[in-house]
Amino acid sequence: QVQLVESGGGLVQAGGSLRLSCAASGIIFSIHAMGWYRQAPGKQRDLVATITSGGSTNYADSVKGRFTISTDNAKNTVYLQMNSLKPEDTAVYYCNADIAGWAGEYGYWGQGTQVTVSS
Repeated sequence: QVQLVESGGGLVQAGGSLRLSCAASGIIFSIHAMGWYRQAPGKQRDLVATITSGGSTNYADSVKGRFTISTDNAKNTVYLQMNSLKPEDTAVYYCNADIAGWAGEYGYWGQGTQVTVSS
């Protein structure tokens, strides 16, 4: 049973910073990619940033230059460093991972963590 557990969300003033963490546990052969998505009330879930096992990264235009995605492969953990936060960054942030296990490769989601940026 693979699980993704997120932490690091909270309330912060505009211009502040937060660091989100997502750790994968269970029987894991390999993690091919990990990413962060966010969803505001009444809105669709949008990609924020992704990183592949080879280290390639991709960011939404709205967060380029402010957010940084990284991994600690030994800990099966992905991070999202969020700087210069804006009120429009307010959303529930979800961790996603493409993980290979006994039954093949599947996508997994974390439980979500609330990020609220006050103006």
